[in-house]
Amino acid sequence: MSTSVDAAIRTLLLLMPRMVGRAKRTPPPPELAGLNLAPRHLSLLSYLLLDGALGVNELAARLEVAPTTVSLMVGDLSRKGVLLRREDDADRRRTIVSIAPEHHAAIDGWLGRSAAAWRVALDPLTDEQRELLVSTLLTFEEALG
Repeated sequence: MSTSVDAAIRTLLLLMPRMVGRAKRTPPPPELAGLNLAPRHLSLLSYLLLDGALGVNELAARLEVAPTTVSLMVGDLSRKGVLLRREDDADRRRTIVSIAPEHHAAIDGWLGRSAAAWRVALDPLTDEQRELLVSTLLTFEEALG
C-alpha cells in the first residue's frame, strides 16, 4: 500500500465518524420528532424532496427495496400526515407519493442542508470525478459488508 493511500485512509478514518456524528446530531424538525424515523425513511424523504412526487415502484427501485416495503413506509407516513398518496390519473394502479405541503419546508430545512453541502462538494467536479467518488463510496460500503 502506498504512502498516499495510507494518508488518505488516515484522513478518511477521522472524517467519516465526524460526518456520521454530525448527521446523527441533526435532529428532525419538531413536527417529525416523535415519528421514530429510520435511515430508510430519510432516504425516501430525500428522494421526494429532491425529485418531487414519485411512484411507489420508482421509489422502491431507488431505495433498493421491495415495493411492499415502500408501501408500508408510505402508508405509515401518510397516516401521520407527512406524505400524500394519490392515484395516477393516467394509470389508476399507480400510486404517486409526495411530501405534504405543510411539512415540505420543515423537511427541506432538515434534509436540504445535506443536499446543499453535497452540491458544494460535487459542483466543482467533472462528471467523471463525481462518478469516481460515488463508485469509491459504494465500493467502500460493499467492502465493509
